[in-house]
Amino acid sequence: MSAYMASDAPPDALAIFRALADPTRLRIFHLLRAMELSIGELAQVLGQSQPRVSRHVKILADAGLAERRKEGSWVFLGLGPDACVAPLFAAIDDWSRDTEDAWAVADRARLAAVRADRAAAAARYFAEHAEEWDAIRSLHVPESAVEQRILAMLSDGTVGRMVDIGTGTGRMIELIGGQAASALGIDRSPEMLRLARVKLAEAGLDHAELRQGDMYALPLGDGSADLVILHQVLHFAQHPAAAIAESGRLLAPGGRLLIVDFASHDVEELRARDAHVRLGFGDDQIAGWFQAAGLGLDRVEALVGETLTVKCWLGVRGQPAQLKAVS
Repeated sequence: MSAYMASDAPPDALAIFRALADPTRLRIFHLLRAMELSIGELAQVLGQSQPRVSRHVKILADAGLAERRKEGSWVFLGLGPDACVAPLFAAIDDWSRDTEDAWAVADRARLAAVRADRAAAAARYFAEHAEEWDAIRSLHVPESAVEQRILAMLSDGTVGRMVDIGTGTGRMIELIGGQAASALGIDRSPEMLRLARVKLAEAGLDHAELRQGDMYALPLGDGSADLVILHQVLHFAQHPAAAIAESGRLLAPGGRLLIVDFASHDVEELRARDAHVRLGFGDDQIAGWFQAAGLGLDRVEALVGETLTVKCWLGVRGQPAQLKAVS
C-alpha cells in the first residue's frame, strides 16, 4: 500500500492468520506481491469464478492484507500496508527458501499470460489512436527534447515522494520514477491507467502505484508529496486555478510543482478536435495561480516548436517567486 494512504491501525494477528490459512487466499496474497490485478485477472490466474474470488478478496481486505480500488467497471487489488504485509512475506520467504510449491510455479506462468493480454490490449489502443497523437506532436518540439528539459529542471533536487496527476500512459513515472522514494500516478480514465500498468511493467516499475482520481479532489493528505507533476494536463482543465491549488496542497515545505503545457496560442482546431479547454497559458497567469496556492514561481523554460511552444513552469512550496526564464 502507498505510504500516502497507510493506516495507523495495528494489524489484527488473528484475522491475518485466519485469512492466510486458506490455500487460495495465500495464492492471491502471493500474486498481489507481483503486481496489482483486477478481480477478473485473478480469476483467470486461479481458474475460479469471479464471485468466488471476490469472497476470498473480501476476507483478505478485512484482515488488512489487500486493498480494493474501483476504476470504472473494474475493481483492482493491491497489497495492504507494508507494516502488515512485509513481516509476513519475510517469514514466508524464510520458510520456503529451499522449496517452491507447484502452484506457485503454475500461477507465475498464468500471470505471464495476464501481462501478455494487457500488452496486447495496449498495443491495439495505441494503434487506434496513433494518428491523432502524432498530429498534435507534429505541432511542437519532439517529446524527447521536452523530457530532457524536465530532467534538467529537476536535477538540482531530490525527487522524494512523487505524484503524477493525469498520468496517462505513465510516461512521467517511467522517466522519473526510478529516482523517486515512491511514485504514484493518478488519472480519471480507467483505460489510460490500464495502459500505464503495461508501460510501467515493461519498464520494471511494477510497484509504482496507480489510482483513479479527480485532479480537483485528490485522495491524498496535505504535505504528502515532494514533487507533483502536471504534464500536458492543465489545458484540459475547466478550472486550472483549482487544479493548481489542489496540487499545491499535496506539497510538503520546499516541495516542487512542475507544470508542462503549451504557451498561449491560437490553434483553435485543438479545442474543436482534441477537446482542449484552454489554448495554452501565459507566465503571469501561472505565476498568479502559483501565488494563490502558496507557491513561488522558481523557473520558466520554453521549447519553441513550429506552431506551438511548450513551457515548463516550476513552483516551490513556501518560496518567494525568483523567476528564471530560459528559452
